[in-house]
Amino acid sequence: QVQPVESGGGLVQAGGSLNLSCVASGGTFSRYTVAWFRQAPGKERTFAAAISWRGDRTLYADSVKGRFTASRDNAKNTVFLQMDSLKPEDTAVYYCAPGRFPFGVPTMRQHDFGPWGQGTQVTVTS
Repeated sequence: QVQPVESGGGLVQAGGSLNLSCVASGGTFSRYTVAWFRQAPGKERTFAAAISWRGDRTLYADSVKGRFTASRDNAKNTVFLQMDSLKPEDTAVYYCAPGRFPFGVPTMRQHDFGPWGQGTQVTVTS
């Protein structure tokens, strides 16, 4: 079973940028939509972004639209989340996951995705 592995998190000042990576371990993402969700301290995990299997369709939460960009390199089995103009409220653990079925369209529903990676911490200071 494919296992996502996230990386690229860190500590950044407000207004800064980070580029998260999600690599498929033990399989391939190439035929699957991949989503990014995030979980802030004491809160539930919420949708951030999703990208279709071909990379031609993306979906974003209103809170990140215009600041975050999802992309992918299927040859490298990797999905990216470029995060610009970061705000303190973006502080969270960021998780990625493939869709449960191949060739699906991007959605915001958490139960449409899995399995989940271990997450990568993003901390934005003011």
